[in-house]
Amino acid sequence: MVNFRLIYKILGSLLFLLAVLMLGCVGIAAFFKEDDTIAFLISTIFCFCCGLVMKYLGREAINSLSRRDAYLLVTVTWVVFSLFGMLPFIISGYIPNITDAFFETMSGFSTTGATILDDVEILPHASLFWRTQTQWIGGLGIVFFTIAILPSMVGSGSVRVFAAEATGPLRSKMHPRLSTMAKWIWTIYFALTIACVLSYYAAGMGLFDSINYAMTTTATGGFSTHNDSAEFFRSPSIEYLCTLFMFLAGINFMMLYLGIFKRQLMTLLKSSEFKMYITIVFISTAWILYLLMTRNGYGLERAFRCALFQVVSFMTTTGLFNDDAAMWPHITWVILGCLMFCGACAGSTTGGFKCIRLVMVLKVLRNEFHKLLHPNAVLPVKVNGVPVPRAQLSTLLAFFAIFTLMVLLTATLMIAAGIDNTNAITISLSCISNVGPTLGTQIGPVMSWSELPDYVKWLCSFLMLVGRLEIMSVLVLFTRAFWKDN
Repeated sequence: MVNFRLIYKILGSLLFLLAVLMLGCVGIAAFFKEDDTIAFLISTIFCFCCGLVMKYLGREAINSLSRRDAYLLVTVTWVVFSLFGMLPFIISGYIPNITDAFFETMSGFSTTGATILDDVEILPHASLFWRTQTQWIGGLGIVFFTIAILPSMVGSGSVRVFAAEATGPLRSKMHPRLSTMAKWIWTIYFALTIACVLSYYAAGMGLFDSINYAMTTTATGGFSTHNDSAEFFRSPSIEYLCTLFMFLAGINFMMLYLGIFKRQLMTLLKSSEFKMYITIVFISTAWILYLLMTRNGYGLERAFRCALFQVVSFMTTTGLFNDDAAMWPHITWVILGCLMFCGACAGSTTGGFKCIRLVMVLKVLRNEFHKLLHPNAVLPVKVNGVPVPRAQLSTLLAFFAIFTLMVLLTATLMIAAGIDNTNAITISLSCISNVGPTLGTQIGPVMSWSELPDYVKWLCSFLMLVGRLEIMSVLVLFTRAFWKDN
């Protein structure tokens, strides 16, 4: 049976954490003397009270979290955080529609970055900060964040929770204790964010913008405090810095730890996944650079800057923009769409299929061609010299099949709702890969999603959740076997 009491208890603690985060926004709203102070105060009190109720319901819980409990806990946590996280928007009246408020909040926590706001700049400072803060917390995972600061709360089930929330097919450790590893990873994440804040500030951004853009950059989220995203500043130096930190955030954080903090740069450079990542970025940038110069008349520096920025932004599923890609040649849409599918490295803040899976798929294909010539050959699939278990290869095939089917199914439903083919496909791909922008003219890379029908927004919200938790962790809840007592 599912240990509901323990789930209530953990959810109560998580709601206390959410209340603390909202309380910080109360301080920001009070500092700027803006009209959303009461909204955040009411939301904070309500979160705290609901947390008390949850803690009470779980007061006699047995602290033993099974694998089944972990999958349910992680999925429910993301839904509950999105439901409570939308309260400040609704109460303040800035996003009065429940569908829009939930969509915006789920987009934040899942680091998708799609928005229904046509004019972001009308929001007060606290609401803007709340949007980017949801992305920063969701970047590495809500429950994973809790494991780092409150390891005793999850107890012996922390490994199962990590497996349910972490991204990528292969799990590696930098420390035997998961709580210690979680602290190290969050320390790297925090250090990367601080470095990004200081870099933006030194390049000419204001302090508030620096903090917000740094959080959304390192979380590879895409929310911004201005309608024109990174293009607002008209600063090549800021765009290059943004590209750098998006690229770094797309690297496996354990590899980043070894390469930068442990000064084992060769370990990073020899990684098959990193080599795939940097190769795709290089080839895609060179291709789009050529197209922008020959077809759009861009100069060399502008073409290189725009191509590199958009390639890294789409591949790391960040969604920030420094140019309107809807005005680019249509072949660039195909390239950017492929990058949306690929994603960056596993173990980072990015979404998508992940480079490590691409490496595994290519090696499986290579082995299949070898077997055509040598049917009896034993050809193991190795990643960085380590054989990949056959069970992982079966999971890879299942993941690819479900990923593709979900994109096709949801795209079909959107076409039936009157959305044009290009937008339907890229909206589906954008949501499940947690990218944010789409490609097309109806809802382009620089437009909001406000004109979508409400039921499509709920469908997109579900896709964001499924994509952020890598599909299986959510869909397993809809199987009969999950709810059987045995």
